[in-house]
Amino acid sequence: MNLYVLVLPIMIPILCGIGIMVFPVKDKKIRNILLELVVVINTILTLFILFHAPQGTLSLFSLGDKLVMTLRVDGLAAFFAGIVSCLWPLATLYAFEYMEHDERTDVFFGFYTITYGVTMGVALSGNIVTMYLFYEALTMVTLPLVIHTMTKEAKRATRKYLYYMIGGTAFAFIGMVFYVLFSHNMEFKYGGNLNIIALSSHIHVVHLVYLMAFFGFGVKAAIFPFHGWLPDASVAPTPVTALLHAVAVVKSGVFAIMRFTYYCFGAEVLKGSWAQRIALSFAMITIVYASTMGVKETHFKRRMAYSTVSNLSYILLGVTMMSPLGLLAGMSHMLFHAIMKISGFFCVGAVMHRAHKEYVYELDGIGLQMPKTMTAFVVSSCSIIGVPLFAGFVSKWKIAQSLFEGGGTLEYAAVFVLLYSALMTAIYLLTVAVRGFFPDSDALGKMAHDEEKASDPSWKMLLPLGIFSIAIVFIGLKAEPILTVLTTVANGVF
Repeated sequence: MNLYVLVLPIMIPILCGIGIMVFPVKDKKIRNILLELVVVINTILTLFILFHAPQGTLSLFSLGDKLVMTLRVDGLAAFFAGIVSCLWPLATLYAFEYMEHDERTDVFFGFYTITYGVTMGVALSGNIVTMYLFYEALTMVTLPLVIHTMTKEAKRATRKYLYYMIGGTAFAFIGMVFYVLFSHNMEFKYGGNLNIIALSSHIHVVHLVYLMAFFGFGVKAAIFPFHGWLPDASVAPTPVTALLHAVAVVKSGVFAIMRFTYYCFGAEVLKGSWAQRIALSFAMITIVYASTMGVKETHFKRRMAYSTVSNLSYILLGVTMMSPLGLLAGMSHMLFHAIMKISGFFCVGAVMHRAHKEYVYELDGIGLQMPKTMTAFVVSSCSIIGVPLFAGFVSKWKIAQSLFEGGGTLEYAAVFVLLYSALMTAIYLLTVAVRGFFPDSDALGKMAHDEEKASDPSWKMLLPLGIFSIAIVFIGLKAEPILTVLTTVANGVF
């Protein structure tokens, strides 16, 4: 297969998104059909490329002596690209109904589709410079999506989003420059590519730079104390927040940390160091903080946002174990969380769209009015909590295994953090389910007199929810084939 096909999954969505804004289609129905068709074709093309991965690296152009833009498919690239390409068509379909009454849908869907292409660029990057450029481009193309409603809250959230990302950019840039200067070559290589012999007398500098890059890329991964942008970004339309919290932005953050840890610096260089302990500690702090805030938060979508903050650091717990099992645990939770969290956010969006309710205390009886939507929410919630027979249990079990393999005091403390978080997660998610399906008599009486009763959305919203719910249960029962594939990636075989 010609290496230039790697450009197509990136350029097709970008050009399509620009075309929607420059040459708008007056008939929204036709535009939606064309847009979904393009997204589906791009997904099919991407999956074909991943299953027939071309060997070698595609050099696009050079920015200098060592600054070469390259694309490549290895195991980790295929993993992230597969997640993005499979979820995007369903997210786009969901967005059609959610945004049907919006007046600026051409701009919205334009940037929404461009984001698909840029995220694929992050996934398929062949070296740190290429990934960094696409990574920062992702910030730029998602800014118009966060500010889309143009309310005061949206403008404030966008400014905060931008400030946090600029700060993260600076720290990540330091790590990138260090790697460019002291690596054998620019390409990602499992096990790392640093010239450790030349840096042997400055190993503490290596650890310091790694930690700076960890927090730099960790801004998008919402690591404490750089998480504040994520709950505030919930003011964006739900199709945006679902992608921000489940697929594009936050997953790009943890993906970048995986790349930098295992394919740039190398886990062996970092394992047992003070940098590893600090990174692990902040992941633990984030989980405890975000889980506690989830219980406290009464706004439905912000509560789910704190759940995202917590679960992202579940992934980082695995990654910071600096072991193949740790990487496997992080990858499995990254995949399963993407499915269960996008489903959860879509349920929240359906409730806001059909019932116009935003706060948890308003949700009494909503499960009786929107049974299909809230059933999907219960499935998603059980998985996020880690109930056996659901996908989330599988990945959390792997995370616990990697912690026990680590065997240190800090790792054992992290196991208790997981248990605490599971309890808090059960409280802030199951209280919604109980309110929804088992309202008190006063709420039932009020529902009986409501002139406008909520109902489940159309098939455009329900189809993605149904597919995600089936996937969550199926993975919970039959996760072994997926884990087998991920194990080959985690061990550097593919």
